[in-house]
Amino acid sequence: MEWLEIAAKAVPVVGFVGGIIGFCVRVWKELKQAKEGDMCVLRQLMLDIYYRHKDTKVIPEYEAKNFMLMYEAYKARGGNSFIDEVHNHVVTWELEV
Repeated sequence: MEWLEIAAKAVPVVGFVGGIIGFCVRVWKELKQAKEGDMCVLRQLMLDIYYRHKDTKVIPEYEAKNFMLMYEAYKARGGNSFIDEVHNHVVTWELEV
């Protein structure tokens, strides 16, 4: 086989592999953006709960449970220590059942 024939057969394979790599990069970027968006929403929801009850330091049980679930999800996504401080306050509050 001549080198031109070999190159002609390799071009579609290289193009296919390049397409797969490009697709994977796009998916990875979109997943990263979705993760960051999730973290923003979780952080805001936790802060809403915190500021709504910080003066009385009494929190309804269902909101405390929701807060803890959001906190665990936030930390699993790599959340920072700012929310750790908020969490440390919320867990000391009285539960309203």
